[in-house]
Amino acid sequence: MKSGGWRVVVSAEHAGNRVPAEYRALFRGREALLASHRGWDPGTATLAAALAHRLGAALFLADVTRLVVDLNRSPSHPGVFSEITRALSDARRRNLLREHHEPHRARVATHVAECLERGERVLHLGVHSFTPILGGVPRRADVALLYDPARPLERALAGEWCRALKLRLPEAAVRRNHPYRGASDGLTTTLRRRFAPDRYLGIEIEVGQRLVGADGNFPKWVEDALVETLPGAGGAG
Repeated sequence: MKSGGWRVVVSAEHAGNRVPAEYRALFRGREALLASHRGWDPGTATLAAALAHRLGAALFLADVTRLVVDLNRSPSHPGVFSEITRALSDARRRNLLREHHEPHRARVATHVAECLERGERVLHLGVHSFTPILGGVPRRADVALLYDPARPLERALAGEWCRALKLRLPEAAVRRNHPYRGASDGLTTTLRRRFAPDRYLGIEIEVGQRLVGADGNFPKWVEDALVETLPGAGGAG
């Protein structure tokens, strides 16, 4: 689907906490850590799939836990490996990048490039969730949009979308570039360096994990609000 003239692409880099078989021995006794926010972004697999379905977008889900390798980090980023896999040999870390990190990022980048080659413009939505308290510090947001303020079209779209979300969700805390900066290292940041700012927009959706229900999913109003306020796709169009 095109939203406001943009072809939408949806990805979720932390949608699961699967440990590949060859690395399971490293995680024995660490089941609680894997199940925590450090192991994955709860709620994002279902939310990303729902957004992609309703927007007619290509969907790219990654289910390998970021405690093995973080697919939303550049390969040279200090946090691409956790304290558990950082101690592996250089050869095993290279293998992790080759088998699990590079394929997901390449699939997203290739799809974006193909859309651009057809003359389309791409709105890439990266779906994430965040723990409400980190290091004892509360994160005061329910829904947030991350973008690069130096890219005018991203700034404009995120601003319009946030304004619409605030009107739609007056009781929720809607913020921009919180709890992370949109220009920080991530898949969207990498793709911004590759694709022109008037052809590629990378917006990360962050939803507070306090909203995750007993079924492991976000309430449907989160999905509805995001879809129906996306400029060009719903009520805000």
